Amino acid sequence: MAKIGIFFGSTTEMTAIAGESIKNEFENYDHEIDLFDVGMVGLSPISNYKNIIIGCPTWNVGDLQDDWDMLYNDFKKIDFTNIVGAFFGAGDQMGYSYNYLDAVGILARAFTAGGGELIGTWPIDGYEFEESLAVEKNKFLGLALDYENQDSESEIRIKKWVHQINNEFK
Repeated sequence: MAKIGIFFGSTTEMTAIAGESIKNEFENYDHEIDLFDVGMVGLSPISNYKNIIIGCPTWNVGDLQDDWDMLYNDFKKIDFTNIVGAFFGAGDQMGYSYNYLDAVGILARAFTAGGGELIGTWPIDGYEFEESLAVEKNKFLGLALDYENQDSESEIRIKKWVHQINNEFK
């Protein structure tokens, strides 16, 4: 059983809802899960976990959500060596086709640059977008959610993603 910290930032509450759904789904797998809004607690609790999940919506035109934007310089300074991390994000693939889920790419790359082990890549099949900083080797660097255009897919994707990453946490 792994102890997992979920850290999210949310402006419109969609990423908060996704974080809660991910937490609830993980409870089916005997993991100890803690959920944190980084706008309320900051980044300091991350040091208490060897397994983390980071959630951030892409905001405006390819930007980090406000809470993550304010914490980003500190996030880049964290030593993620020996930490396993997975990422998820929400975005609008139709309205922002040229930067869909960029925030996930920004944070995931900072995580791996800091020594973290990335898990939870997700297929790009079933999405319609032009470009994304979250895509590497034809996969998203984390779970891609679009509550605006594919709301009915979100819970199904969360279930599949949690099942996928369940055994990858130490």
